[in-house]
Amino acid sequence: MNFSLTTLGVSSASPTTDRYPSAHILNICGRLFLIDCGEGAQMLMKRHGISLMKLERIFLSHLHGDHVFGIFGLLSTLSMSGRTEPLHIYAPEGFDGILDFFRGRFLERDSYLVEYHPLTSGGPDVVFEDDALTVTALPLRHRVPTYGFLFREKEPGLNIRKSALSGHSLSVDEILALKSGRDVERPDGTLLRASDMTYVPYAPRSFAYISDTAVFDTLPDMVRGVDLLYHEATFGDDCAEKAEEMFHSTARQAAMTALSAGACRLVIGHFSSRYKDPSVLLQQARDAFPDTDLAWEGLEFEVPVKKISL
Repeated sequence: MNFSLTTLGVSSASPTTDRYPSAHILNICGRLFLIDCGEGAQMLMKRHGISLMKLERIFLSHLHGDHVFGIFGLLSTLSMSGRTEPLHIYAPEGFDGILDFFRGRFLERDSYLVEYHPLTSGGPDVVFEDDALTVTALPLRHRVPTYGFLFREKEPGLNIRKSALSGHSLSVDEILALKSGRDVERPDGTLLRASDMTYVPYAPRSFAYISDTAVFDTLPDMVRGVDLLYHEATFGDDCAEKAEEMFHSTARQAAMTALSAGACRLVIGHFSSRYKDPSVLLQQARDAFPDTDLAWEGLEFEVPVKKISL
């Protein structure tokens, strides 16, 4: 039931001796999703015991080098390692040409299929969905087309209340019907209502990743009520004008977004190299949103299961 974010690269465009560019791993019940892939991403994954071969999907927020330069080495390593499972890459429109050039020039053999999914929507758009999860691309406001990503679990299957099992001698067919949400009418006319006899065992969990962006009014609505919010915080209060000029956010602005959205927890990252000690950014964020943490290489932020009281 794991649902956790491991922050790896937490620097902005210029890396430092102790901070790599953007790269993060979201682990949802053992499924690994790489979000952004800055230079050195594969080394960071190996350093922290994260399997490259188990990557299922890669989500690239935008086509700036500090968010994509690591993908070429990663793709090469996967090929040399004999990966056979398809790899899905979600990135803004135009990445296919870059991808095709690299694979044509530098990969002598392709052992696996790369499926590219272009991000083109001007509004929030579900770009991946299966039985357990949805991923929504969120258009942001940066100097190039840029997207955030909202990962949300689907509601789990219904469980039968213990009182229903002990008090009604349910058959297997009745249990299956009730767990599917259907009422059951017995031959004697007794009506067993699914709403009375079942419950949702836990609330779906959610994570939102807000990459490079200037603040804008509708952003909090796109991540309303999220359990864990990662938001870029390139600058501090001292560089508020520069943040606006470069279409970035300050730590305080990230915190205000979390507050307005009703987020449960905030993690800030993507720190400018001018901040040797980003704890000053943490303090500015906590002034507005106390439940804020600094992203740092190898830190894991768990979203716990929220059991629903009966």
